Amino acid sequence: MRTVRILLPRAQDTHSLGVALARSLHPGDVLVLSGDLGAGKTTFTQGLGEGLGVRGPVTSPTFVIARTYPPRLPAGLALIHVDAYRLAGALELDDLDLDAEVAQSVTVVEWGSGLADRLSEERLGVTLTVDAATEARTAVLSLHLDPARADEVAATVLALGGEPC
Repeated sequence: MRTVRILLPRAQDTHSLGVALARSLHPGDVLVLSGDLGAGKTTFTQGLGEGLGVRGPVTSPTFVIARTYPPRLPAGLALIHVDAYRLAGALELDDLDLDAEVAQSVTVVEWGSGLADRLSEERLGVTLTVDAATEARTAVLSLHLDPARADEVAATVLALGGEPC
């Protein structure tokens, strides 16, 4: 596993990280987001949606649990956005029956640590934290990917000013 960290001084930087990272994603990729409340998990996902070119504005799926955003172009990737905060466990995540869609989409699971790990052996863990005084965010990406893919994703983050950790 490879790990990289990046400081995100403004909320826009969190969004921009998502846009840039979208270029490195493939069908079947699963991103498991965790971290502080209000640290930018949905903002990051909105950036991913923009970078993937999905239809419609990406909004928090808190009350509907999961939303699917189809691609604007036929060759694009859909985005599945799940908020696991209110789920009682992995069985409730299984009840969403995402397995069929995950292989052809990019799936983001907010609050998914320990629950969404079962969706794919290869995944990107993204932990977002926020400094209450400055509102600066930090993203730590844990790349549970084959070495070539981990290098590709890490290079994207490093190009934005990230660092290995």
